[in-house]
Amino acid sequence: MTPPDRLTVLCVEDEDSQLSLRKLLFEAAGFDFCGSRTGAEALDLFRKRDIDAVVLDYWLSGMKGVELAEEMKRERPHVPVIILSGFASLPGEGAGLVTTWFQKGKVEPEELVGEVRRLIESESAKSGKLLEK
Repeated sequence: MTPPDRLTVLCVEDEDSQLSLRKLLFEAAGFDFCGSRTGAEALDLFRKRDIDAVVLDYWLSGMKGVELAEEMKRERPHVPVIILSGFASLPGEGAGLVTTWFQKGKVEPEELVGEVRRLIESESAKSGKLLEK
């Protein structure tokens, strides 16, 4: 069970080394980390866990990250979704589904963690909820 003072981030990445790096990064920043290598597994975790933010890769085995984001937003529109991609900009298909888009290799780890925190706090303020985590 997640302690009530920790925020939970779900990271979806089909490259083991990248997923391991994100695990280290977010856990060092005080987050509870959920990791998944596939869209199907990520969707299952998203449905079963209290997820505060999602960081996912644009290209996943079996589906694009945008397709996964669309399903997640349908179920919980308030959860911020950040996509990391080799593309320099967001293709039109992600408009309205993705909260933030970062190009891989161009975003500093601290910037990614900071953006996740900022988006969670912003969503909390919009919903009128106190951030208890």
